[in-house]
Amino acid sequence: MDDVTRLLLVDDDEGIRTLMGAFLRKHGYEVDAAGSTAEMRERLAQSRYDLIVLDLMMPGEDGLSALRRLGEGRRAPPVIMLSAVGTDVDRIVGLEMGAEDYLAKPCNPRELLARIRTVLRRAERAADDGPAVDDAAPGLRFAGWRLDVAGHLLFDPDGAPVGLSDGEFRLLRAFAEHPRRVLTRDQLLNYARGLDAEQYDRAIDVQVSRLRRRLGASRADGDLIRTVRNEGYMFTPVVTKA
Repeated sequence: MDDVTRLLLVDDDEGIRTLMGAFLRKHGYEVDAAGSTAEMRERLAQSRYDLIVLDLMMPGEDGLSALRRLGEGRRAPPVIMLSAVGTDVDRIVGLEMGAEDYLAKPCNPRELLARIRTVLRRAERAADDGPAVDDAAPGLRFAGWRLDVAGHLLFDPDGAPVGLSDGEFRLLRAFAEHPRRVLTRDQLLNYARGLDAEQYDRAIDVQVSRLRRRLGASRADGDLIRTVRNEGYMFTPVVTKA
């Protein structure tokens, strides 16, 4: 089996694609490049990638729209977003859309390399850790939803699959395994394991915001994830084994 880590670099600037690609190849990665989000999708349809470096500002469909569409699929590769704008708003929006990390352009190639290594290590740890629940009970149910722990899938009350990033899945699983308890951000970071506290102070808040949008306001019984002021969050529904 091929052990080479494959990256996809998506940027409409040919110079950046050339320079960054050469730098990352020199550090042992196999790198493909795409000049548009349409070309990115073609590449993804043809090959497997371990990580995508995605520029925010591109002609035609921009990086955020492409990121949103990636999040609708199953098991999309982790994404590091690049942006020449570099504001906090852009960073938060990118993270909420599903990016694992964010860098302002122009960025130091060594910093990008460090971020890539961090995200890949996090993904590898999550894969190695495996499911925390018993194989005899590979799923959890709450408020009509079903979390397939073994299959790494979430199904809504109508039985339709809901796409989750690795970070979203780990956090939802942490909530579902510790329901109806107030959990601090530090506890959630520890339970989810893949979310590095050192990466962003607001990592948990961003992931919770994503999950709330995925789950929606739980119709009859209010928000499934309740904010407890000055303490953390509580997963409110009763959880049973599927």
